[in-house]
Amino acid sequence: MLHQVSVFAENTKGALHRMTTVLAENGINIYTMLANDSAEFGIIRLIVTDPEKALVKLKEAGYQCRMDRVIAIDMADTPGSLDGILANLEAANVGVDYLYISFNRKTVTPVAVFRTREPEAETFLRGKGYVLLDTI
Repeated sequence: MLHQVSVFAENTKGALHRMTTVLAENGINIYTMLANDSAEFGIIRLIVTDPEKALVKLKEAGYQCRMDRVIAIDMADTPGSLDGILANLEAANVGVDYLYISFNRKTVTPVAVFRTREPEAETFLRGKGYVLLDTI
């Protein structure tokens, strides 16, 4: 499993830049970033080189954030991979809180990143033969 930092930030001009500046100034590289918005606040989900340090530095900068464990599955650039993953999860009654697509920097293949509250999901997916990643 990967650790992802979720940041709650105001939906204002320059908010993303201020956040990325904190990371850059602390030598933290962003591997994956997903920003979702609402009227006043947004959630920015980050997979970074040093999630523990990112969490500390962002909190010191005044951001409300948390660290979550997420599952990353290499999809091997095969059509229907995501459909198969979701079908297997549904058949096992595993709920998905959210999902986004990234890529594996080593193999340059797509990666499904998702969060679930089901503790057995990782073991189940490995048992089905999926390649789970500890880094992206």
